[in-house]
Amino acid sequence: MGGPGDPPEGTPEGTPGGGSGSEDEYRSVVFDESFVKAARLQEFSAQERITDHAPAVRRTPALRRGLTRQAVILVVLIMIAFGTAIYMGVRSPYRTAPVARHTDPLRMTVIPLAPAGKVPGSASVAELYAHSPAANFHVAAGGIELPTSTRRTAHFSDSQVVTALTTAKDYLVDSSLDPDVLTGGSVRPVRTLVDPQQLGQFDQSIDKPAADGRHAATGWLIRFDPAQAELADPHIRVQGALHVAETDADTLEVTSDHTFVYALRPAGSVAGAKASLFTVRRELHFRFDRDDLRNHQAELLVSYVQAGPLACAADSAEHLHPLLAGQTAKKDGPAGTDPYATGSATASALCGALAPSAQPSV
Repeated sequence: MGGPGDPPEGTPEGTPGGGSGSEDEYRSVVFDESFVKAARLQEFSAQERITDHAPAVRRTPALRRGLTRQAVILVVLIMIAFGTAIYMGVRSPYRTAPVARHTDPLRMTVIPLAPAGKVPGSASVAELYAHSPAANFHVAAGGIELPTSTRRTAHFSDSQVVTALTTAKDYLVDSSLDPDVLTGGSVRPVRTLVDPQQLGQFDQSIDKPAADGRHAATGWLIRFDPAQAELADPHIRVQGALHVAETDADTLEVTSDHTFVYALRPAGSVAGAKASLFTVRRELHFRFDRDDLRNHQAELLVSYVQAGPLACAADSAEHLHPLLAGQTAKKDGPAGTDPYATGSATASALCGALAPSAQPSV
């Protein structure tokens, strides 16, 4: 039976005080002062309802959300400190100003070597090579060997030294052995290896070649007049050496000295036509800074070329115009120059005489 104030049938189930656990269900809910003040709806007092005829409840303003003043000040201070650090890093007087790169133009010399008599020829390329100083030369890129003892320098690692040598070799292969380049075709394989600051000189040498010591196409690469000669054998003979040295803390230099021997025959000739040998000695000086090493490019300092058999009067700036089997040249050069000889290539004349010992004995 219910107590005083209870409904006759007891407290309804589901209401406060009803059921076995109804009081426990709301026991954890505490309506403290902060909870009441935070309520969005609040009841008007009796006097307020009588005076203003207002609704029983009023809506309270929403609590202000967001950062407190202290938090805003802290964020602003952090941003100012961070910006100051960046500014001081950019404007620091201790920063080392980048050194402007200076690239010299390539200095080049092309020396024609005129034969003393008729150019020897044979229908057998193998016979020509066998009876020439190139008999024991290596074939193509196999003749451009890297030094067996490549070691790091004071400021460059082993891999950087090898990169310089490899880039120099790639330049020699593309500019001296590529059939497309040799026959006056594409120059792109060579151009991609040239330091960007020398590309203007390179392009002018290809587009408007001149025998001025700066803009001869044949100072950059070997190519024959395609209307005059063609390769009789793609297996070009090569012999020479590469040397590397550190010139300062930021620069490596590589010197190449190689002799290339080409078997040529008249352009458009039929099979079995006589072939002859054409010899080119190239001495190139390469310079590499750290950008060149990273980009697999090179700056060319010096290009010294001796080539023959050539006529002294021939213009060798754009193409080489070889004298072929049975042809002769006017004897207007100085004493014999042997492109197979080792040592410094320092011929001072603009034309030399091709030593008889440098030609096949057929």
